[in-house]
Amino acid sequence: MSLCSTRPVTGFFRDGACNTCDADRGSHTVCAVMTAEFLAFSKYVGNDLSTPRPEFGFAGLSPGDQWCLCAGRFLQAHDEGCAPRVNLSATHRRALSIVPLDVLELYDASEDSGAGNDN
Repeated sequence: MSLCSTRPVTGFFRDGACNTCDADRGSHTVCAVMTAEFLAFSKYVGNDLSTPRPEFGFAGLSPGDQWCLCAGRFLQAHDEGCAPRVNLSATHRRALSIVPLDVLELYDASEDSGAGNDN
């Protein structure tokens, strides 16, 4: 599995990868490339990822940033028609327990030029 992002640093363990464990109840396993549309959707459903929260060391996400999303939130965004692109090589296989592979493949960003920001 590849790194998702170290700028900004992401992951349940804040190690840049979408690693997971039993304590990760949200299953932060889908490495997604943020879009303005997805960030607006996420804020609308109660998870504001774009507003900086310096008290938590969080600068806020911008379009183009990669982030380890909760697999359930990704599937919800897919169902609502606003899912972001996905870096499949940095997505943890445990995401497949929530999101079918054919759905993830619909959003494969590997064919997009310049979609990733691994480091």
